[in-house]
Amino acid sequence: MGSSQAVAKTGLRDQLLAARRRRPLAEVTAGARARTAHLLDSPELARAASVAAYVSVGSEPGTTELLDALRDLDRRVLLPVLRPDGDLDWAPYDGPASLAPAGRGLLEPVTARAGRDAIATCDVVVVPGLAVDAAGMRLGRGGGSYDRALARVPRGTPVWVLLHEDELDRAVPAEPHDRAVTGAVTESGVRRF
Repeated sequence: MGSSQAVAKTGLRDQLLAARRRRPLAEVTAGARARTAHLLDSPELARAASVAAYVSVGSEPGTTELLDALRDLDRRVLLPVLRPDGDLDWAPYDGPASLAPAGRGLLEPVTARAGRDAIATCDVVVVPGLAVDAAGMRLGRGGGSYDRALARVPRGTPVWVLLHEDELDRAVPAEPHDRAVTGAVTESGVRRF
């Protein structure tokens, strides 16, 4: 992690995480509702039979309402399971009771695993992130798990990051292994890149 890009990413991550921790709970809750409504109103999600998503934790933009809404609409929802090698496996979401505490403060599904390539079968992929630039380059937490998983997503599949409005259009340092997203969903709507 000695490159200047890696150092710049670390500084930006620290700044964005601190800003997220300062957000009032009412703002976080209202933002989660708005993002869920925008996603559900999107034509891409209306056509989707299956969606890869994640369980938000801590100060991340909330996904609880989204996961339950997708399940209520009979969409197949796959959630990540962090593998020991840092890659992601996937397993179906079958409601809150199908989740259990995992490492790194995460909640993961306890349902049967679908395999690393299951993400490639999804019609829409919703990922976490801390920021995105105008070209769709996403800043994640730094583990590289999503960059590996996104390499398996077929070209043309919508890949959207959930963010707060002020996390858009940030100067995101990019490295060769980084994967761009095709859109961002904020409390204001869906922006496609």
